[in-house]
Amino acid sequence: MFDRQLLTYFDWGLFTLIALISGIGIIVLYSALNGGQPAQVHVLFYRQLIWLGLGFCLMCLMFMFHFRHIIRWAPLIYAAAIILLICVHFFGKHVGGSTRWLPIGPFSLQPSEPAKLVVIIMLARYYAVHARTSGMTLKDLLVPILLTAIPFLLIVTQPDLGTAGIILIIAVTMTLFAKIDRRTAVFFIVLAIIFIPIGWKLLEPYQKERILTLVFPDKDPLGAGYHIRQSKIAVGSGLLLGKGYLQGTQKMLAFLPEQHTDFIFSVLTEEWGFFGSLVVVFLFLLLTGFGLSVAHGCRSSAGTLMAVGITALIFWQTMINIAMVTGMFPVVGMPLPLISYGGSSILTIFLGLGILLNISMRRFLKE
Repeated sequence: MFDRQLLTYFDWGLFTLIALISGIGIIVLYSALNGGQPAQVHVLFYRQLIWLGLGFCLMCLMFMFHFRHIIRWAPLIYAAAIILLICVHFFGKHVGGSTRWLPIGPFSLQPSEPAKLVVIIMLARYYAVHARTSGMTLKDLLVPILLTAIPFLLIVTQPDLGTAGIILIIAVTMTLFAKIDRRTAVFFIVLAIIFIPIGWKLLEPYQKERILTLVFPDKDPLGAGYHIRQSKIAVGSGLLLGKGYLQGTQKMLAFLPEQHTDFIFSVLTEEWGFFGSLVVVFLFLLLTGFGLSVAHGCRSSAGTLMAVGITALIFWQTMINIAMVTGMFPVVGMPLPLISYGGSSILTIFLGLGILLNISMRRFLKE
């Protein structure tokens, strides 16, 4: 049952910030879609409005009950997520060289998106019980490694290196927050160094090409380097104040790749300029600050860990997306939270933010 007294502790600042970023997302998306066909503009734009509406409803639903119930049901939620990821391999829709979506009527679900949140919940459940002040040993980390490795491998074989990578980064962030001992930290550093050449050999040819393009941007300007080159032109041409709303030439001439999804920040920067993009970056950093504040003020270890994980999800996804479109990171499939087009991504972020609001409302409660 929902206690109405909890409304006294509702985090209106966080809620307002979420609404503000979502509003900016709709404005930027409309402009990004105006670089395509008129019919496509209406269909995708109204779909995004539907996704946002559903997202807000899910967010409100998530803070109606105590977050400890989410922790309690975590194993079943995790099992359901793994089943969906397995189903993708057998029944998924093959688009653009990868199989990431499950068709559900007129819509498609990308199970790898909610898998990010599921891993956060499972790791929070485990670390809340097993974390030590002296730091966890390698033996303590075997279960978290397994919990992370299963969805990671299922996603990376779709292939979706971007989503798999963000799951790994979130897991590492939560593990470091929970604390590991020095010998275990050294072991993983050495292991990472050894794995780098092995990982390079396991990459697909197009993934290697993207990394090489980052190091040598002029290596193939009309091939592998075309997308990032056009993105950097759009970002640079915005100068300080931008070209004006709906006036982006790179966008209108359709030079920008995936301008309504992965490269939407390029559209924003071209039209709003350096100052406009700086405001958006500041809002995301403020959102990160709110998340860390919720984690710091929570009296439940599981709540603190979930808040850290959700905050890490939003922070790293935002930073990687921006670094990607500005040529500081290889091109991977990484939507900008609350701004890029995509139902699965939108719903996942809103579910996470709903949990964050849930924790914020109950931060004064003990375990």
